[in-house]
Amino acid sequence: MPIKIPDHLPATSTLERENIFVMHENRAYSQDIRPLRILLLNLMPTKITTETQFLRLLSNSPLQVEVDFLYTSTYSPRNTTKDHLIKFYETFDQVRDRRYDGMIITGAPVEHMPFESVAYWSELCEIMDWSRSHVYSTLHVCWGAQAGLYHHYGVPKHDLERKIFGVFRHSLSWTRPVKLFRGFDDVFYVPHSRHTEVRRADIAKVPELRILSESEETGVYAISNMSGRQIFLTGHSEYDPLTLLEEYHRDRERGLSIDPPQGYFPDDDPNRPPVVRWRSSAYLLFANWLNYYVYQETPFDLTTM
Repeated sequence: MPIKIPDHLPATSTLERENIFVMHENRAYSQDIRPLRILLLNLMPTKITTETQFLRLLSNSPLQVEVDFLYTSTYSPRNTTKDHLIKFYETFDQVRDRRYDGMIITGAPVEHMPFESVAYWSELCEIMDWSRSHVYSTLHVCWGAQAGLYHHYGVPKHDLERKIFGVFRHSLSWTRPVKLFRGFDDVFYVPHSRHTEVRRADIAKVPELRILSESEETGVYAISNMSGRQIFLTGHSEYDPLTLLEEYHRDRERGLSIDPPQGYFPDDDPNRPPVVRWRSSAYLLFANWLNYYVYQETPFDLTTM
């Protein structure tokens, strides 16, 4: 089944070139099927790139998915045109009376700042509180995961001596089978790009949380609350094949001290083309979330949620 997105969204042409089935609004409205309603809160400055990354993963499912895009009104993005935001995005005031099957809160390049110093922190807290009653399952990614863990459960983030940067080996931590990782191999790979972390010891103090997956090199990766309606991912499974390469060149051009991303280039040689080792697990992760935590759980009538 396809993913339904607004007509003329820039991501459409990219996804269609990749042979991903995209359904335009006019065709979707003629089908007698209730699609899953997903809200994407996009906190990244490169909004079009981030839209494409997440839509690509949401498309790999037999379910019809309808995506709304949300941005924070208390901060004006500098890297996205106002025309794009007006055409495809809404503010919280415009969606607050709706209900959604699922929601994704992306990362944001504000790691070095205390949460309370982020320009849109108060608005984000209001959105996260609203999600508990108006969204069935919320997926928090990278800084979005740190923000959610801090706001909902008081879990702090900690600065790292050196940036975690590369593609790293992960395994499952929870002893019982977890639907989010159904079909996963014993070892799988996830990209990371961050200067801060959440720690196992802090999470272990919160009885409502469980650690699902970790890495010996990067620490905790996947956390959920006991109901599975809140999921937190510290890595970037949505990354494109060249995202880490672009970040590496960007930081070098800025004169920053940055090592080549680990586990990304063959033999860690940045002169060789990178190898993608996370694509299949990324698709499976998002398909499992849509199926087991959203589609199988949400009522047909969202007002009864």
